[in-house]
Amino acid sequence: MRADGCVEGSRQSVPLDQDGHQASDKCPDSETESLCKDQKVSPVVQEYNQDEGKSPQASTPPEGKVRRSFVNLPVINPERLKTAKAIVAKAVKMHRVFSVQGPYPVIRSALKARGWVEQRIHRPKHHRRRHSDEGRASSNDAGDSDDDDNDDDDETSDNAEKEEEPDGLYDLMSRLVRNEMVYFYWTNRRDTINTNSLQKEQIINHFAKAGSFTTKVGLCVNLRNLHWFDSADPDTFFPRCYRLAARDEKHAFIEDYRRTACISLLKYIVEREQGVQREGTSCNIQGQRKKQSKRRSRPVVLSQMIDSALKVCQDYLESLQHSDIDISPETPQIVTEEEWTEFIDSYYLVVHGEVEIKISDQMVTCCEAMLQRLREVSPQLDIDGIYNIWIIKPGAKSRGRGIKCAKRLDQILKLVNGEPNLIRESKWVVQKYLERPLLIHGTKFDVRQWFLVTDWNPLTVWFYKKCYLRFSTQPYSLHTLDSSVHLCNNSIQKHLTPSQQRHQGIPADNMWSDDQFKTFLSSQGREAQWQTVVAPGDEEGCNPRITNNTGSDGLTQKHI
Repeated sequence: MRADGCVEGSRQSVPLDQDGHQASDKCPDSETESLCKDQKVSPVVQEYNQDEGKSPQASTPPEGKVRRSFVNLPVINPERLKTAKAIVAKAVKMHRVFSVQGPYPVIRSALKARGWVEQRIHRPKHHRRRHSDEGRASSNDAGDSDDDDNDDDDETSDNAEKEEEPDGLYDLMSRLVRNEMVYFYWTNRRDTINTNSLQKEQIINHFAKAGSFTTKVGLCVNLRNLHWFDSADPDTFFPRCYRLAARDEKHAFIEDYRRTACISLLKYIVEREQGVQREGTSCNIQGQRKKQSKRRSRPVVLSQMIDSALKVCQDYLESLQHSDIDISPETPQIVTEEEWTEFIDSYYLVVHGEVEIKISDQMVTCCEAMLQRLREVSPQLDIDGIYNIWIIKPGAKSRGRGIKCAKRLDQILKLVNGEPNLIRESKWVVQKYLERPLLIHGTKFDVRQWFLVTDWNPLTVWFYKKCYLRFSTQPYSLHTLDSSVHLCNNSIQKHLTPSQQRHQGIPADNMWSDDQFKTFLSSQGREAQWQTVVAPGDEEGCNPRITNNTGSDGLTQKHI
């Protein structure tokens, strides 16, 4: 076989009779038949190998008789074949042969525009269906790509490609490079390619063992160890998170939950007296208390609750200053387990307005003073809210699958304990929910920012200049913890109908460009916050997590 993909041997046009039978007594070789398959152009160019004149499926003909194989071949335009060979030869010389698995039309078109030629992966349809189902169940578990728009299978991708190129040129070039080395693989599953067999010049769009920064569990571990590598404080750019399968972190989470309940009680007392309007709701705290006071369950001793909360907060402040280093392990706990159970139950009743309470000026003064001290050491104090809501996530899934919000400690632990497989594999992550996020027209949104890591040492991170926003279909509210309100993943929201109560300024497709977001900020008198908060926050929040994982000595930032 020659380097251009053609088989050495005789060449001739193959005329067909009126019945569509081949007039020649020669059989086409299997290579040419594969090359010509599915083409839809004219006239015919056929190549065959005389040494392979017999069809592999033909039985030995009786002696004295010649068995002929007739094939109704599609036709190939000689000029198009010549053009395809020229493009392929240049691409092979420049190491520009790629392979894409899955429906990624933007990746394909961008590479083709740069002179790359695709080596397509053709698989049986039954294999595609089975593999697609398995991929949805496990591919993102490994890499947590959170790809919202990649739910289509490879068969859909192949059909889309055929519609893109009615002249069949790209398909022809793909067949010409079917035996060439692929220099760039783009796959939606990291285990599709055996990375151990790749040569030095071959590239794949997944780093091996990248779960430490592509999964929620990996990020959680990275943030836990960040202080060994960087002076940055994770609480300044990432909500507090814990792996519930790790015993020490589960204990730390329970402590954090209880402490947050104490702080939330203090905030509730202060805000109730100040008549603070909670963001995303239509009534203030006092108004809600009057509305729900009929659901009174039992009396609570508010002064005792506040006293316990202040002691817990004071103990926390002393631990930050290491003042508790000399305390004996035999020292009784400030709050016993039984007292914690009673406190948490009473806290639920108070913040949800289910009991009548009387607040004195002295209580408010003590609460304000403690909150001021906490604010100096707790960057997330103001965005924590008062309901102690946490978001529970499977640690290595994507597209919002399995994510739930909960505000009762027993509900959170019960939810996690109900999935023994995820517990065994350390795959549950619980994270403090931001109860008071920035809203656009009363609706929650998130920012989708892309970046590309091209080298570990020196660490090289490319940030895409453009980003976009994704909205939920329902107005923001803490009265419900439904995913339609609190999860902005496109794979979830695209199946829902936008609420009639949602602001008309939010588009039906639930997305904004970054330019639209900048316009909104400008209309609110916050135009400077894009350059001072949003853009630098994206980069600064990303860098410590990746640097921690790589141990790189240097960092190079670039923009696409």
